[in-house]
Amino acid sequence: MSVVPASSAEALTVSVALCTYNGERFVREQVRSICLQTRPPIEIVLSDDASRDACVEVARATVEECLRERPGLAIALRVIVNPVGLRVVKNFEQAVRACGGTLIALSDQDDAWVPERLERLVAEFERRPELRLLHSDARLVDAQGAPLGGTLFHAIEVTASEIERMHAGQAFDVLLRRNIVTGATTVFHRDLLDAVLPFPVEWVHDEWIATVASAFARIDTVEAQLIDYRQHGGNQIGARRDTFMEKVRKALASRGTTHVERARKAELLLERLEQVARAGRPVTADTLDKLRGKIVHQRFRTQLPASRWARVLPILREARTGRYDRFGRGFRGVVRDLFESV
Repeated sequence: MSVVPASSAEALTVSVALCTYNGERFVREQVRSICLQTRPPIEIVLSDDASRDACVEVARATVEECLRERPGLAIALRVIVNPVGLRVVKNFEQAVRACGGTLIALSDQDDAWVPERLERLVAEFERRPELRLLHSDARLVDAQGAPLGGTLFHAIEVTASEIERMHAGQAFDVLLRRNIVTGATTVFHRDLLDAVLPFPVEWVHDEWIATVASAFARIDTVEAQLIDYRQHGGNQIGARRDTFMEKVRKALASRGTTHVERARKAELLLERLEQVARAGRPVTADTLDKLRGKIVHQRFRTQLPASRWARVLPILREARTGRYDRFGRGFRGVVRDLFESV
């Protein structure tokens, strides 16, 4: 099935896929920020992963509170409680499957949205009906919600070149190198679901959705900071820019199973893209060839010898192919492969 752009006359609706786990401390602020949007969603699908606290009860009470505050506001709350934890990837899959809106907004339990977030993103989908996914920057805040003086894009070192390429329709090339899409900032069209589901547990859900979508559909970046992305000790996935010394330590650290895992992820992605191509999605031969090149590169990195001296010539030969630049962090990857321990 090929991607059919939304009709300009189609009324886009938004479902929020909110996943919780022991989130009682922060979930009220997040649910209020969702309910009190200038363009509210039609529903919140809350999938709770066997929490031991009162976060579900707090979320229910908060939705009821918002409905009392705003007569005429209509937001359904659908709650799924897992008796046994599914972990983050499969919990988000469960939430996404249950969403009924045209657009699905992913939500962590501990952030807060700026009031016009959905209005701005939905307007962009309406203006550009070919779009299938948008993600944005975010303001970093501490546990109390105070600004930390930085942004998500700065923390993960998103470059001007990467943003330009996202705007130019080259998102797949960007994401083959590394992920810059954070789920908490992401809204995507539900007609991607047949291609992205089920989520493989080897991938983080947001990276998977964005990368699969970018292989055949238009995705883009919004540079505005549309959420407060809370950084605290309980983050499952946080954002902080490494210092120079931290980068040095990482370059010298053991590679462990990193490259094996990356190779496996690329292989799973190729399998899925071949499937969706057979189902009629416009995945080009060039796209699949790029991904095969990524697999070759990752397999090369898994097979580097333990001796640093013995790695030098193979790494230099690999660097001359351009694959470090096309499928990784370029010179940074070369340095890391030269110096990391095994």
